[in-house]
Amino acid sequence: MSNTFADTIRQLRINKGLSQLQLADEMYVTHSTISRWEAGSRLPDAMMISRLAKCLETSTEFLFSLISEEKETPNIIMVDDEAIILSGGLPVLEEAFPDANITGFIKPSEALSYAQQNPVALAFLDIEMGQHNGLEVCRELQRIRPQTNVIFLTAYLDYSLDAWKTGASGFIIKPITVAEVRKQLSRLRYSLGGIKQNE
Repeated sequence: MSNTFADTIRQLRINKGLSQLQLADEMYVTHSTISRWEAGSRLPDAMMISRLAKCLETSTEFLFSLISEEKETPNIIMVDDEAIILSGGLPVLEEAFPDANITGFIKPSEALSYAQQNPVALAFLDIEMGQHNGLEVCRELQRIRPQTNVIFLTAYLDYSLDAWKTGASGFIIKPITVAEVRKQLSRLRYSLGGIKQNE
């Protein structure tokens, strides 16, 4: 499964013009070890991180920070100004993402404040929220953290074109269901840190 650490070390290796086998030779590990790291199925230990940083000409602190981020429980938020929609949607997200922190917000300002303090991996945003516009909230979330995935929630198809222009990953017509959430996962632009979704 793809993740930030795996994607980063793969890109660093490519930037140095090394094949997986060449990097393995430099690090005194097997080719399959490098392959597993880049596939996201294994993580190197502290000694290997030090060797990897030296071979890829980066810092051990940077690589450790990526691993730390992968191990953190991802934060998923839902923002909708209708309490009944929010209260119905949060259990759906908890079923779909049992290993994530799920938080709901009625006020977009509170969601943005939360996002400034906590890295949001995935946001489900209503488009029409009274005086607020979900498209603007999306742009602000992605300004705070560019790797935030956004899926729009709406009862209207009219906004679909504008929604795609924001760089959102998906679009769900209300009401939200577990099946529809799972359907959107393959379209996410960024990894959720390897969390499992209930089948």
